[in-house]
Amino acid sequence: MKRLYFIGIFALLIGATIFTWSKSYYAEQEEADVQLPVETGIALIPSEKGVFERSKFANDYSEMNENFNEGRSLDTYYNNRAFHGAPPSIPHPIVEDFKIGDKSCLKCHQNGGYVAKFKAYTPVVPHPEKVNCRQCHVTENTSGLFKPANVEAFIKPKIGNAEFIGGPPIISHQIQLHENCLACHAGPSAPKEIRIDHPERSNCRQCHVVNNKEITDIGVFTRKK
Repeated sequence: MKRLYFIGIFALLIGATIFTWSKSYYAEQEEADVQLPVETGIALIPSEKGVFERSKFANDYSEMNENFNEGRSLDTYYNNRAFHGAPPSIPHPIVEDFKIGDKSCLKCHQNGGYVAKFKAYTPVVPHPEKVNCRQCHVTENTSGLFKPANVEAFIKPKIGNAEFIGGPPIISHQIQLHENCLACHAGPSAPKEIRIDHPERSNCRQCHVVNNKEITDIGVFTRKK
């Protein structure tokens, strides 16, 4: 009787094993059917998309250029930067010192405008989506150095750096955080030397290409023996 019991248990285990294996085998043969979400709109590279962020103001900037001769100079633009490409320091007093950014900064710097107190136009930030402004931008607490030093002025890109006569100038700065071209190159707050005369052509990178590589002359190359 015990022998029949064990034989029955063994047969049951063999049958369960065969059933499980067959189900697994046939499941592997079936084609996977994964429901992918349907994408809407056009996929864009962030660095390319940013070019058009202020394009809705392009026609206004174009009309402004006809009669506007004011604005800051490129020297003023570089005055509050430690080096080329550095985030500008905050040259004015901070009303709410405990605020890190967001609305306290963007209420003026998102769209710019004339500030009578400073007799100047507010620079437009090219990356208003980055709301922790004071993570990179710091206040000017001193105008001197901690210790006298012979520090050379940093190298600034040349104006009119086209590859050939009549060609479009090359983009001499990094694109990250500067994708929004019209924020710095159009409008009343743009430095006069780099203010464009055709803001209505808002697809800037169709003609202007990036070339911020530093090339050093190594002389004539010779293979070491």
